[in-house]
Amino acid sequence: MAEQGSRSSRIRATGRRRVERGKGRRAVTVAAWSAAGLVLAGGCGLGYVYAALNGNIDSVDINAQLRDDDRPRDVDNGSLDILVLGSDTRAGANGEYGRDEGAARSDTAMILHVYEGHKKASVVSVPRDTIIERPDCTDRAGAAVPGQRKAMFNTAYEVGGPACAVKTVEKMSGIRMDHYVEVDFTGFKKLIDELGGVEITTTEPIKDSSSHLDLAAGPHTLTGEQALGLVRTRKGVGDGSDLGRIQLQQAFMKAFIEQARSVGVFTSPKKLWGLADTATKAIRPDSELDSVKELADFAGGLEKLGADDVEMITLPVRYDPADLNRVIPLQAQSQQVWTALRADLPIPASATEDTAKGRADGVVKQGHGGPE
Repeated sequence: MAEQGSRSSRIRATGRRRVERGKGRRAVTVAAWSAAGLVLAGGCGLGYVYAALNGNIDSVDINAQLRDDDRPRDVDNGSLDILVLGSDTRAGANGEYGRDEGAARSDTAMILHVYEGHKKASVVSVPRDTIIERPDCTDRAGAAVPGQRKAMFNTAYEVGGPACAVKTVEKMSGIRMDHYVEVDFTGFKKLIDELGGVEITTTEPIKDSSSHLDLAAGPHTLTGEQALGLVRTRKGVGDGSDLGRIQLQQAFMKAFIEQARSVGVFTSPKKLWGLADTATKAIRPDSELDSVKELADFAGGLEKLGADDVEMITLPVRYDPADLNRVIPLQAQSQQVWTALRADLPIPASATEDTAKGRADGVVKQGHGGPE
């Protein structure tokens, strides 16, 4: 049952909250951070601001689509787990990035684990081409979609939308997701531009005609278009694989975190409004985060998490001998990752030893410090 004055903060229909009210605060997105700032700012017209921003939020009800008895046990250890997806839909304003070949897929997938106390976090990136066992799901119209023994990870979103993506991650990891947040291409670009760009330094040139990216070695303040090109590029750096792209994405996200912390959303009402308006349009959260108040409650501890407080790894995988464009999870090492997170413990270094790499590590660094 939801608590008085607020719905449950978990993706579930029943049961008690993972963290007691007032114990620990939650954060993953600039959208949530901006909403928190609006709550703290107060002032005239706040009712209008709430109504306008609430109207921006398009949420999805994961609980209604998943059976509670078919999900991992709710572990009450004070941690928080969120599935963050980047959608590759080409619908609407995203059409400039190509034509759809069927339904949208999850172009980027990150499982964010925030540890008890919310001062540290780990991110596990799941390569979209990972071969997994996809569970039975229902599609967007409610029709049954049979599972598949050897499916690419990103087909879960394609055939069953957000709920199937959540179910697939939960089956893989044995970890119940507290929240779901989805970002699309256009929203991502606008959010970066509203931030004023993101400062990075490239240690070598990156040029990829497929993602429209052309960066010389050296410092850059990336526009939204350039940032999108960076997180989408494959052929311009490393071994040209999705694993290399993930390394670029992780480096960019660390720079993004630091940039978001430095823009002064709590001291500039204009910046605060612009970010909150853009960010609430950019994301599609689960239905437990579909209001400014809920996003604000969710965001309260974001200032505790700097880039150095977030460990980022890629799911331990090896290249598929039958198709080098696909990867297969290393079962023993993957289980080390999931076991650690279920217990709210750091991921052991041994979990990522001798795994397939993308050879793009170190190509992108935070800020304008220049190559080392």
